[in-house]
Amino acid sequence: MTEVTAAPATAPVSPAATARVLAEAARAVDAPDLVLAVSRNGVRTVHTGGSTEPGPVPRELMAYELGSASKPYAGLLLARLVAQGRVRYEDRAADLLAPGFPVHPAVRRITLRHLLTHTSGLPGLPADFYPQAVPRWSTDPYGGYPADRVVRSFLRARPRHRPGTRWRYSNFAVSVLGHTLAAATGTPWEVLLHQQVLAPLGLDATRVRPGPDGTDAVGHRRDGTPVPALDTGGFTAAGAVRATPLDLLTFLEAHTGGAADSPTDSSLAAALTEVTRPVLRRGLRHAHTHTLTWFQHPTPYGPVLFHAGATLGQQAFLGFRPGTGLAVAATATRRVHRADTFVATAYGLLTETP
Repeated sequence: MTEVTAAPATAPVSPAATARVLAEAARAVDAPDLVLAVSRNGVRTVHTGGSTEPGPVPRELMAYELGSASKPYAGLLLARLVAQGRVRYEDRAADLLAPGFPVHPAVRRITLRHLLTHTSGLPGLPADFYPQAVPRWSTDPYGGYPADRVVRSFLRARPRHRPGTRWRYSNFAVSVLGHTLAAATGTPWEVLLHQQVLAPLGLDATRVRPGPDGTDAVGHRRDGTPVPALDTGGFTAAGAVRATPLDLLTFLEAHTGGAADSPTDSSLAAALTEVTRPVLRRGLRHAHTHTLTWFQHPTPYGPVLFHAGATLGQQAFLGFRPGTGLAVAATATRRVHRADTFVATAYGLLTETP
């Protein structure tokens, strides 16, 4: 177990008190590797632990698979490109991907906003994804479904609902968004993400591919068996980001409005503001609020924005309170299961403390 703190700003709760809270929270999570990290106005407290002995690289410096928690990165990228005037939220994806290609009328109406906000009418994954994925569901379900196949599936899709009318979480849609932005800018997704998001925010330990040997956390099944590194195939924008917990805090601190080193680039600053604004409600009595990329919940201390993700053997949680300087990042190297406490524990750190 390791605790690391960094200072230079006034925090409403002392790092020592935060460290005690994190140590207590960690007892509720069973995983080979666990990192719970909190930033309060730039003052960081990081608790690391787990059921296995740490390796030569400290856990807070290992890169963890984010899975669906990659989507806020895709959202910030889109928001910045819009702020730069390179694309518009209402641009139609099919027109950017394959101008003039005959598509279903519903597909023709799908915009970049629809793809990002899970309101495109597309399913969670393409219909023909499952036959190739099921035989290797626990080892490599995505690697055999490349980018060109994702694009073809989109152009041939027959959405069940008119775009903009229903919310349905879709890795398919966000993946299509990634390919569409690459086509619109003439820049590969990985390069575009680095140029527009990772480099400007100083996220040097964040990437979309495995890094050098020994620098990536190893995921585990529920029984503790190691699993191979995730290959997202053509679904890169929806779930391929890998990052260290310290980089996750840097990413979140840029969103909180409480960091001392807020971005000076006007398009990036505008994008960071844009992704925190509520854009839709769904569910019973419209109780669920969403921004472009974050889930938003009310708390006694103000609204919180968050996103969780899971891969074959890892989990991640990102969350913050806009305008307060509070951010929480958490990672674990055990596959999610029905009685899992990881997300609830991380969410509690974000919502149950002043």
